[in-house]
Amino acid sequence: MNKLKVLPLLLAAVVLTACGSNADDAASSCEPGKLTTVTDGVLTIATGEPAYYPWVIDDKPESGEGFEAAVALAVAKELGYEGEAVKWVRTTFDSAITPGDKTFDFNLQQFSITEDRKKAVDFSDPYYKSTQVIVTYKESKIATAKSIADLANAKLGAAVATTSLDAIENILKLKAQVFNDNAAGVTALKNKQIDGLVVDLPTGFYLSAVEVPNGLIVGQIAGSDEADAGFGLLLKKDSPITGCVNGAVKAITDSGALKQITDKWLGATAGAPVLS
Repeated sequence: MNKLKVLPLLLAAVVLTACGSNADDAASSCEPGKLTTVTDGVLTIATGEPAYYPWVIDDKPESGEGFEAAVALAVAKELGYEGEAVKWVRTTFDSAITPGDKTFDFNLQQFSITEDRKKAVDFSDPYYKSTQVIVTYKESKIATAKSIADLANAKLGAAVATTSLDAIENILKLKAQVFNDNAAGVTALKNKQIDGLVVDLPTGFYLSAVEVPNGLIVGQIAGSDEADAGFGLLLKKDSPITGCVNGAVKAITDSGALKQITDKWLGATAGAPVLS
């Protein structure tokens, strides 16, 4: 046979074989408990050191106590990994978002999904979109507010050019006291120059627990999460399990499990009821 005729036939055979192999791999790639992981048969999950409330309770993510610890184990279960098949490791925030190989299969440390970060790492679809909350102190006139209507005469502050400021002006329909940054707003709140400071929920938990004496979260502002891209599970760039992890996030979302976890750890029982 003419060599020129043989070559196209050989190339076609190679292409067909490759396609068949890829199809088989795609079909089995998300088989429970059999993902292409850092360690065969084990799903390695990373978080920060230390990891804080309400994301992880008592710095023990393996307990499943705390919002992100619970989300991680729910996703792991969907992927077919439980008990000793789940391993936890610790990383810094900065090292996780840099390009390169990783010591984990996925990492969660309240990583906001951004286009710039997506150039270096993969993200799952969001598992949480941060709402804006009002931080105050126990003696404040708005400490017992139960609804947005109860805030009609409140003097609220927020940092300039933030979603927090937008929430005050566009959702609460109030005139805001504007600060250069959150630190200036905290000082004003401590000095009782404002009734409350609006920040994102993660910041609110920290400020109310650490920065503001007798601090508390009045509540989350309903509808204030629409502009947020959300937190995503972080994986190495072009990870072979990104699609599988996305599927698991969708599964716990569709089943209502994610909402239950969110309500438990970031809702009223965590001291952050929704104001509407």
